Amino acid sequence: MFAWAAALLVGWLWRRSDLPGWNLCLRIPAQSAALVGGVLLATAYALFSGWGVPAQRTVCMLATMALLRLGARHWPWPHVWLLACAVVVAADPWALMQPGFWLSFVAVGVLFAAGSAEAQAGTRGLGSRVLAAAREQWTVTVALTPLTLLLFGQVSLVGLLANAVAIPWVTLVVTPLAMLGVLVPALWDAAALALHGLGMYLQWLAGWPLASVSMPAPAWWAGAAAVAGGAMLVLRLPWRMRVLGLPFIIPALLWQPARPAAGQFELLAADVGQGNAVIVRTARHTLVYDAGPRFSRETDAGHRVLVPLLRAGGDTVNTVMLSHRDADHTGGAPAVLAMQPQALLHSSLEDGHELLASRQARRCEAGQQWEWDGVVFRVLQPEAAAYGAGAKSNGMSCVLTVSAGKAVALLPGDIEEPQEQQLLRQGTGLKADFLLVPHHGSKTSSTPAFIDAVRPDIALVQAGYRNRFGHPAEVVAQRYRQRGIRLAETAGCGAARWSSAEPHALSCHRAEARRYWHHRFP
Repeated sequence: MFAWAAALLVGWLWRRSDLPGWNLCLRIPAQSAALVGGVLLATAYALFSGWGVPAQRTVCMLATMALLRLGARHWPWPHVWLLACAVVVAADPWALMQPGFWLSFVAVGVLFAAGSAEAQAGTRGLGSRVLAAAREQWTVTVALTPLTLLLFGQVSLVGLLANAVAIPWVTLVVTPLAMLGVLVPALWDAAALALHGLGMYLQWLAGWPLASVSMPAPAWWAGAAAVAGGAMLVLRLPWRMRVLGLPFIIPALLWQPARPAAGQFELLAADVGQGNAVIVRTARHTLVYDAGPRFSRETDAGHRVLVPLLRAGGDTVNTVMLSHRDADHTGGAPAVLAMQPQALLHSSLEDGHELLASRQARRCEAGQQWEWDGVVFRVLQPEAAAYGAGAKSNGMSCVLTVSAGKAVALLPGDIEEPQEQQLLRQGTGLKADFLLVPHHGSKTSSTPAFIDAVRPDIALVQAGYRNRFGHPAEVVAQRYRQRGIRLAETAGCGAARWSSAEPHALSCHRAEARRYWHHRFP
């Protein structure tokens, strides 16, 4: 829209350059000048607005079309589309990792492939224009729904209604007012008011029951087949051929990720930086142990990591256990609890904590035990007497063991030497195959006696890359290595997966799904 307006303005000015010595139309035709000026001003506008992938795609498309028109050439749309893709990727290879790249280019490609007959029909009158716009929106919605499921693990059921109002409102009202505000600043207030009204409409739609549906992320082949099926449904083909796209979509809609067998469990230690966040899955239940840190006022590990992971796995969380109140363990909890309203909160949080205000909660106490699908969960600490005794936050960590037969995992939170000694005095068997290293490998934890009592095959440190605390401390890392214990760090391993069915193996996501890096991590 900006390019169109800029081209009109440049062309108008160019045609009126009839002063002596300034008759520019004799040198360059006004149509060519308008085309070049529109593209250049649109590029400047895109740079000013942040140079996002949709803006890059638009500028590349405009520049390609302008060059072809200036050269009196007419390329088929696939060539123009692929050239724009190539230019964006050449300028920013990381764009391939952004959902916006795939959504924007697939949307444009689908509109091209679906044909321009409907758009041409819009020139016959207002009704035809509205009908063409509705058909285009329906085409894009049907084609992008499988891709949206593949990228985000959820599908909006009100997206068509939202876009039907948002696209023309932003295009015809908000954007012109914002642009004209450069000349008349009072119009910016009108643009803000128009945008506020749109926001109220979108919030109303988002509040509808089943406004969006979350589904497990399908395997790549099922997702690719669904995208192809969605494209078949909107191409200019006979309806008998279009419906053949439906079978391609069904595997993605019915996909269910594999879960542990009855009597087994698996742990997924998420890559959340400096903090703890572990997802424990049994055959039919899920527990989240800690929820990672809060990164800023706007985002946290819950929004950025755990919620997408749980959605992709199709998990219904039964219990969220927060070991203690420190922000690197509870920062992502509000997002997880909001996504999983049925989950029980199990923690050592003090009375009056904000997370306890509107959530059914249970206090961690030594001796608590329950069983899910043949897997036993047992709380070892803190003792009931520790509440109200003024203990440090780390000392109140919920210590949890998960066992399936002889395979045991120990999740100790941020306990330190006094708590480790208390566990040893209790005489409770601490032997475990997997150990989440206490307090991220701090010098105040992982005493030699504690490590000897646990004797894990694998010890995992959840800590941030080059974190300011120096976790894990080198002296602590040496204690594990000297005893022949495999020590892994999420800073190098990425997300780590351990299963009771294979207690001597640890899967590192970065080693299994390497793309742009070339070193294997321990």
